Amino acid sequence: MMIKKTIVSALVLFISLTGINAQNDTTFVTFKTTAGTMKARLYDNVPNHVSTFIKRAQSGEYNGTLFTRVIKDFMIQGGAPDSRNAPAGARCGFGDSSAEIMPELRPEYFHKKGALAAPRQDDKINPQKKSDMSQFFIVQGKVYSGGELDTLEKVKNYPARKKALQEFYYPVRGQLQILKMDNPREYNKKIAEINEKIDSVILATPGHLVFTEEQRKAYTTIGGCHHLDGVYTIYGELVEGFDVLDNIANQKKDKYDRPLNDVRILEVKVEKK
Repeated sequence: MMIKKTIVSALVLFISLTGINAQNDTTFVTFKTTAGTMKARLYDNVPNHVSTFIKRAQSGEYNGTLFTRVIKDFMIQGGAPDSRNAPAGARCGFGDSSAEIMPELRPEYFHKKGALAAPRQDDKINPQKKSDMSQFFIVQGKVYSGGELDTLEKVKNYPARKKALQEFYYPVRGQLQILKMDNPREYNKKIAEINEKIDSVILATPGHLVFTEEQRKAYTTIGGCHHLDGVYTIYGELVEGFDVLDNIANQKKDKYDRPLNDVRILEVKVEKK
């Protein structure tokens, strides 16, 4: 009996050391380029994008391709098959419609600096927001002030706020002015109630903009591209090589945003740690 218990205990220990740890392994990808090396962590809850990216990377489909679009304060995009043998000055980076997959948009991920995402055609051509996995882009973006983010929210939410004011505030505005003089405490209570109703209308309006605390922290420190949020599928983020990202994004380029001096992807290597 003691031997059996020992064997069982050993098996449990083995499973705990191998199975559970294996499940917790993090997948990283290294981009070795002629401008330097970048390393990104892939998210484990965007499964189709990650598995598709890994499959293409491991088969060498990104190796030898170029960064075909580089835009300062925005992003760098590379990996397109047609860029591998593109002559100098030629327009390339058109992607591959056969490499499209359905989006996996997750609200917890946003386009902060270093976000790794999949490009796609615009909504007129691609209303389903399918991702083109033959390419990828990495966000550089810019740093915003808190005031700029406030202004972006106000401008975006203005129509919904105006509608809510007409419904909840303007009809009782006169009464509120009298209440403000007679009973300031009750006035503040009523105003708070109205503001809650206005906020509810804004949050229920499709396309509203309210930055989370995490977004505000990122966009006011490392920067990003807030206008891409909810539009492209993000499946990873840089952990090393931000200086290389900046170097590539700041390259001199032609009218098609292709660097005048080619920046080539030498190897894309996937590993688990």
